[in-house]
Amino acid sequence: MSTLPLFRKKARSNFLLFIAAALAVLPIGCSLLEHKERELVFRIEPGTASWYRGLPSGVEERELSAPAFGDSQNIHAWWWPAEQVNAPAILYLHGSRWNLTGHLFRLEQIRSLGFSVLAIDYRGFGQSLGELPSESSVYEDARIAWDHLKTLQPDADKRLIYGHSLGGAVAVDLAAELGLEAERRGEAPPARALIVESSFTNLADIATEVADTPWPIRWLVSQKFDSIDKIDQIGMPLLLVHGTDDQYVPARFSEELYAAAKHPKQLLLIEGGTHNNAMRVGRRAYSDAIRELLAAPREHAADSGSPGDVHTNRG
Repeated sequence: MSTLPLFRKKARSNFLLFIAAALAVLPIGCSLLEHKERELVFRIEPGTASWYRGLPSGVEERELSAPAFGDSQNIHAWWWPAEQVNAPAILYLHGSRWNLTGHLFRLEQIRSLGFSVLAIDYRGFGQSLGELPSESSVYEDARIAWDHLKTLQPDADKRLIYGHSLGGAVAVDLAAELGLEAERRGEAPPARALIVESSFTNLADIATEVADTPWPIRWLVSQKFDSIDKIDQIGMPLLLVHGTDDQYVPARFSEELYAAAKHPKQLLLIEGGTHNNAMRVGRRAYSDAIRELLAAPREHAADSGSPGDVHTNRG
């Protein structure tokens, strides 16, 4: 039996509780409301994922920090270099709920395509010390991880950004920030490309989708994760990937992101792919799309509305 009705029922219940909390705390202030919202957005599972069987050989654990962190915060990272010397390197930004131990299967798939991988847990996830994450804190963590990736792979033509689900919004924000900085300097962006898998337009849209309620949720959401307003600013080649059977985030969200993005861009729809297995189900098409991505020029064309490349992999 499909898990979609159960998921939607639970999601709707959570958001209705959020709305009730909003109404309850309005006379008091917004801080409690924002805290509850962040709990619902990130849904952090403590400990290790049940399917985690330990780190593969060759993975290096690292601790990243920033002057403002002090001793009470850090970013725990895994660096997994490819077998090939000086291989392209990907910054991996995960989504909500699971820490790095729940993402090893996808890291293995990325590395098998010939990439080195730097993956992080945002502060508050896994072994990364810190308070409950927020939109601003995960953006900060992504930028710190990006600065570290530059030391691991100095060649801008061999650096990529990847984000899955909520991490896709984090990846879009990072790429847009880097793109705008490069534009102000009159330079090419410091990354080769951006890959976004199973993500959404903004948090209000996905909250409205899963809650299935007439309540005005978007008026209450303070964590924006507004990729649709940023994706035309990334200034680098873009690959959007989505499974057609995604039960959590419908593929139409990637289609909307694709329509808003500038060239060069690709949209790869994996027939039968779900929220978590698109890379495995569409492995050959995924690999081909990445090769096309790396062949595209780093600078965008100015027009965001002209035809682009949309592929559906049917296995």
